[in-house]
Amino acid sequence: MVKNRYNVGPQTRTTQHPGPVMNAPTELNFEEMLRIRLEVLRREHRDLDEAIHALQDTGRGDPLTLQRLKRQKLALKDRIVKLEDQLIPDIIA
Repeated sequence: MVKNRYNVGPQTRTTQHPGPVMNAPTELNFEEMLRIRLEVLRREHRDLDEAIHALQDTGRGDPLTLQRLKRQKLALKDRIVKLEDQLIPDIIA
């Protein structure tokens, strides 16, 4: 009895690839990685903003929690600005 490399159970033959081969590029360049990271940070920033508003609207958020969330949101905004600066070249006219 032969087990495949994922230890799922017996199989009659071994395969190199567990599924179909995609024609997608296997590596991202630096700019693409920055853009993906930027989108993730923007989404986290929006989520924090929504959480802050929800806590304020319901009156359930204590001041310390709200302060921490706002501080996290500001830190995310700083990281977003830094990434945007890396992606947008400085043009001196």
